[in-house]
Amino acid sequence: MDQIQAMRVFVRIVEAESFSRAAENLGLPRATVSQTLKRLELRLGVRLLLRTTRQVQITDEGRIYYQRCIQLLAEIDETDALFSHQRQQPSGRVRIDMPHSLARQIVIPALPEFYQRYPQITLVLSANDTTINMMREGVDCVLRAWQTDDDSLVARHFPSLRQLTCASADYCAIHGVPESLSDLAAHQMIGYFSLQTSQRYPLEFMQAEQLVTRMLPSRLDVSGADAYIAACCAGLGIIQAPRYGLTPLLESGELVEILPQTPPPDMPLYVMYQPGRFLAPRIRVVIEWLHELFNQQLTD
Repeated sequence: MDQIQAMRVFVRIVEAESFSRAAENLGLPRATVSQTLKRLELRLGVRLLLRTTRQVQITDEGRIYYQRCIQLLAEIDETDALFSHQRQQPSGRVRIDMPHSLARQIVIPALPEFYQRYPQITLVLSANDTTINMMREGVDCVLRAWQTDDDSLVARHFPSLRQLTCASADYCAIHGVPESLSDLAAHQMIGYFSLQTSQRYPLEFMQAEQLVTRMLPSRLDVSGADAYIAACCAGLGIIQAPRYGLTPLLESGELVEILPQTPPPDMPLYVMYQPGRFLAPRIRVVIEWLHELFNQQLTD
């Protein structure tokens, strides 16, 4: 295995924090990954990683070498791309992670058009509603309805998602339809909570250009857009969610929009990826296509 490939193997081990995950991401046998790291350390004359049965820790020398590898590999990839057909016809695998609802309702139905435009790109799409470690999971970019707190990532703002407040027709028949925010005192919500913090989010309303929040009683708390909407359809309370996922249920009459005069604020949408002077053409075109898709879908 040549020096450049050895550097790529080392970088993947560090980012995955595991020899096994690195081998899986690279499509190599674990023994090959382990032997490559040993030969690299022997050639450099330093210990790059400390291995135990449970974890992999990077040494101070390994951290310096990792940063240099990242710079050199990015420059090599950029140089190769300058003289390849990639700019005209990008190719390769792009792994992207996004919420279940966006994948199911917007992105996956549009993929036939994407593959007609970029037949040499293979997408690896994971549907997930929680924060992930992009480096460890080997993900090229993530799509989220919140901006990352990780300063090491680039966050690009996509078109915001229009939201509305709604309840099921059955719920409204039993509890009535609130006509104002003060009427909410007699109602209940379906709680939506964060898996990271266990925090339950209040309902949010825009009134005279000011944000007003209400925390209502709930008999069910969920995490995940699909469960949230399903609970609303079951008549368990009031929810607030992006309109794109509710339109068929509103049109059928199963759900009813309430308090349209004080709508929730728009939900921001971001795509996040690793920084650098060079973004591989295969990743760049996927991000641009997603931006174009969401502009079309969410501004209609």
